[in-house]
Amino acid sequence: MTPEQFDTWARQCLVDVEQALSAWVPSEAPAGLGEAMRYGVLDGGKRLRPLLVLAACEALGGQREAALRAAVAVELIHAYSLIHDDMPCMDNDVLRRGKPTVHVQFGEAQAMLAGDAMQALAFEVLTPDEALVPLALQARLVGLLARAAGQAGMAGGQAIDLAATGRPLLEEQLQDMHRRKTGALLQASVLMGAACGTPDARAWQALSDYGAAIGLAFQVVDDILDVTQASETLGKTAGKDLDANKPTYVSVLGLEHARLRADALHAQAQAALRSSGLADTVALAMLADKVVDRDS
Repeated sequence: MTPEQFDTWARQCLVDVEQALSAWVPSEAPAGLGEAMRYGVLDGGKRLRPLLVLAACEALGGQREAALRAAVAVELIHAYSLIHDDMPCMDNDVLRRGKPTVHVQFGEAQAMLAGDAMQALAFEVLTPDEALVPLALQARLVGLLARAAGQAGMAGGQAIDLAATGRPLLEEQLQDMHRRKTGALLQASVLMGAACGTPDARAWQALSDYGAAIGLAFQVVDDILDVTQASETLGKTAGKDLDANKPTYVSVLGLEHARLRADALHAQAQAALRSSGLADTVALAMLADKVVDRDS
């Protein structure tokens, strides 16, 4: 796959995901709730997690219907987490994906409900009629997503993040926080895509290692961009972690060492793919490149 072929593949995947999101996120939910949900998830974001799902599925020749549902579900979980994280009781941010955050646009109560509804919708999407996705695969996908989103993953990482504000963390503690808060859902995206196929133990472990490496690399790069890019480029408020006195890879390691850590994690991800035994992991390799080489 050439870079041009990858771009064509990614564009088509994004069209499929956007159409599915638009179809499955209801506009008719009561009292304006659907409008807030759609505002929070449609027409914005890199859609990295859905692309990881679909790339891993294709590397294993897996079930496309199940993978598309998994891609939508993981994006719904990600979007709900952003809505809640932006609220005044959490990070108190007013800009997300280049537009006002959901609580700014619709009010705090509606934003909370929109996030709640999107979290529930993610699992509804994963559990269609048995004729569309086998029950055993539904259960596996639900389990992978639930563990990544809950106390052992994203929610637990956010709790650590809030508790760490204003106090120093060792690098090991920072890594644990980010593996949960950011890395777990990215790793789960890869594994949900893999689960739509029939990976052997070698491929499953390699894809798990790949997902863990890019999951952490994504957060390291995010920390770098927070201090090197403007809000207009990021589409969110730049420098907010520094202003909030939150520990980051830049504050703990310094900017140059943070960049070296991102490069090392990128190399780990590529090595994991080479060890997978899978015939075609080019899309996954290029997505790893995109994680590290980005400006937003």
